[in-house]
Amino acid sequence: MTIDKGVSVNSLFSKFLSYLHTYHNNAVIIISKSLLLSLFRFNFHTMETSRNPWIMFLPILFISLFYTTGSLSQTSSAIRLKLARAGLKREVRMRAGKAFKIAVFADLHFGEDAWTNWGPLQDVNSIKVMNTVLDYETPDFVIYLGDVITANNIMIGNSSLYWDEATSPARNRGIPWASVFGNHDDAPFQWPLEWFSAPGIPPIHCPQTTTSYSYSGEEECSFRGTGRLELMKNEIKHNASFSSYGPRNLWPSVSNYVVQVSSSDDPQSPVAFLYFLDSGGGSYPEVISSGQAAWFLQKSEEINANSRVPEIIFWHIPSKAYKVVAPKFGIHKPCVGSINKEKVAAQEAETGIMDLLVKRTSVKAIFVGHNHGLDWCCPYKKLWLCYARHTGYGGYGDWPRGARILEITHKPFSLRSWIRMENGNVHSEIVLS
Repeated sequence: MTIDKGVSVNSLFSKFLSYLHTYHNNAVIIISKSLLLSLFRFNFHTMETSRNPWIMFLPILFISLFYTTGSLSQTSSAIRLKLARAGLKREVRMRAGKAFKIAVFADLHFGEDAWTNWGPLQDVNSIKVMNTVLDYETPDFVIYLGDVITANNIMIGNSSLYWDEATSPARNRGIPWASVFGNHDDAPFQWPLEWFSAPGIPPIHCPQTTTSYSYSGEEECSFRGTGRLELMKNEIKHNASFSSYGPRNLWPSVSNYVVQVSSSDDPQSPVAFLYFLDSGGGSYPEVISSGQAAWFLQKSEEINANSRVPEIIFWHIPSKAYKVVAPKFGIHKPCVGSINKEKVAAQEAETGIMDLLVKRTSVKAIFVGHNHGLDWCCPYKKLWLCYARHTGYGGYGDWPRGARILEITHKPFSLRSWIRMENGNVHSEIVLS
């Protein structure tokens, strides 16, 4: 690096920060800024290079930071991992003067029937749906509402390869996201019965595995499945993922956590809390346990005493309360939606979570997936029970694909929602709060 005579320290400082923002994550930027600012604390930033002997140390500092940011990035990843394991809440901020918009993608079912010609094509089409929605809506946040993959159809040892593909539309745009598990995400492999009749097992071509799961030869094809913990560990390595393991004592349930939506001018001022709960299925029963209900009660009282801040809930499999409010024929007011083509496939048991949510005045709505042929919202006592919209081309049903959109405004608080379809059309607009 050469320093031209007359170039201000301020200019060099700006150029280096530009490099940091381009190539490194927020933790690296913050640490690097702190180091640089400490060097200039005694008004060095007002002096020219030709008159400031201390500036000779700038190249050394820049080179040192260049070679250490890699280890700082690893440190940042370790910090994110600890936060995720502890289930500590993270915050995402609204943009000044803008509503906070969320795109909800449900039931993508990546990796389904990968040994067929149409299986991989489904994933391509699902990517197109998500890209269309993101292009139209330009959301601030994305939620993957379970059944991201169809694990019971995935033969490779590392299902995270398909998970990464499913989250790529948000990741490639730099949009932060969060996910919650569904009943298919870690389901054990199901051998197709037709494989045991003529012509037998078809040729299987497994994608190359990552270095984290290094297999060789035929071992690249595996039928052991990938567990919830493995899937979560892979996802949270990405800077933009807000997902979390949640408390260890809730195992085998994984993905129980909360994300805070903060105001644009004050990160300590919450506008809403987004709660994510694992509704089970796959490797264990389809249920939200009494332990999860107790965790929600404790966590909500801890971070939102007296129910002052609105709360929005997300899980995959509908609770039995959805059966109570489900429209019988068609969809009529006060319910709002466009398809009501199947019966509610609810969780196996109710262990207390709904009683808590109904009693808590700050809870505005619950959003689920699981049923591909339902997209309605219906009132239940003082809150709303809503379905998302089947987004993926994987999974059953041939109804047109789309995504549920949520829009949060502040001062006063409001929660609006609508469905954005794969052809760009919008329908089922509703004010939920």
